Amino acid sequence: MLFTIDWLAGFLPNFKKQREEETIINEVVTDSRIKVSKSLFIPLVGENFDGHEYVHQAVENGAVAILWTKDRKLPQSFPNDISVFFVDDTLIALQQISSEYRKEVNPVVIGITGSNGKTTTKDLVAAVMGTTYNTHATKGNLNNHIGVPLTILSMKRDTEVLILEMGMSNFGEIDRLSTIAIPDYVVITNIGESHIEYLGSRKGISEAKMEILNGLKEEGLAVIDGDEPLLKHLHSNKNVRTCGYDSTNTSVIEKCVVGHGQTNFHLSDGNSYSIPLLGKHHAKNASFAILLAKEMKIPTAEIKKGLNSLEQTSMRFQLVQGINGVSVINDAYNASPTSMIASIEVMKQMEGYGERILVLGDVLELGDYSEELHRSIAHEIKHPITVLYTFGIEAKYIYDEVSRMSSEIKIEHFSSKEDLVRDLEPFLNDETIILVKASRGLKFETIVNKLIKK
Repeated sequence: MLFTIDWLAGFLPNFKKQREEETIINEVVTDSRIKVSKSLFIPLVGENFDGHEYVHQAVENGAVAILWTKDRKLPQSFPNDISVFFVDDTLIALQQISSEYRKEVNPVVIGITGSNGKTTTKDLVAAVMGTTYNTHATKGNLNNHIGVPLTILSMKRDTEVLILEMGMSNFGEIDRLSTIAIPDYVVITNIGESHIEYLGSRKGISEAKMEILNGLKEEGLAVIDGDEPLLKHLHSNKNVRTCGYDSTNTSVIEKCVVGHGQTNFHLSDGNSYSIPLLGKHHAKNASFAILLAKEMKIPTAEIKKGLNSLEQTSMRFQLVQGINGVSVINDAYNASPTSMIASIEVMKQMEGYGERILVLGDVLELGDYSEELHRSIAHEIKHPITVLYTFGIEAKYIYDEVSRMSSEIKIEHFSSKEDLVRDLEPFLNDETIILVKASRGLKFETIVNKLIKK
């Protein structure tokens, strides 16, 4: 049970309760096709859909209560035994319900944002917290104004730690999410270029990310990327801790070594750690999780155990074995210039491969900065990278810049994914590693699937 009809009525006073007995709600749904016994259905409205049109389907699939926009007429055929809560706006009501439920359950809340690394950091924090506490965390990409409330409303009542990934594309969005979540701890992983099309500059992006501090409890703690110049002004705040490679950070990363299938590093807490992820940037993501775990009094042995048991969200820098033993790094979930450069740096650090191949696609939502930022990626593509294949309109800038800079690397730009995969066939052996990375809209997982299909 999440809550009851009477509990909802405590702050949603305009309602029709159709049952005399108390009714429990087991789940909150916004998709009428989901079959759940005793759910609350919230009909959201968007540009191309209107959930109010599907309330009958929701009732057939187990809804015992619904929200309804009060300026609409309830259908005459609507069942008499379903409770109806009349609200001004169903989305705002969803957010209000999630805020009240967060207060009701009252877990320790950890909010995580950043241009890159927030999902991996969320996975790392969840893995470590899960060793000691009943932990609930964002699933998939439910990190926006709808996903965060739904994540809150999907946690069990015995949840002790709630981990919320918070994304945004414009100003004000993270402010709203943070105000709903009221975090005890927040993490800002870094400041990159994601959504620069809407936010105007990296400074604008940093200001939008810092909105996560608006809902932070007065006695709460912020953990930030201490190597990021745009966050330097926060370092002197008493409730801020910093992680990174600079020696002035609260938690300093030392002796970071990227090996086969893992990254090993030493921290200024005197301990060495290992994570089943590749790259120095992931050591920083792990340092956020370690610092939080120390604040939560989790023993070092349990922290190490949690890090090694990591269950990572799919398509985020996964090393998988493909046809004829070829190593494929599936990083097709999303991309920014910063994360693409970081992934290329990891490829250059990998030992034991004769061929290091980059398959890169467009980074989207860069607006007027697109050509400049794609060309900046090219400057990281050098020995020991041996092959560069690009696909997409914007990725052609990477190809053009590498063509101008280097004659050592085999390069080609494709307009067909099928042709690209065909050209990779001679390289499919155990001496080759291939990085596949692009923004989610390019669906580069289709390339990965062809490289690993037996």
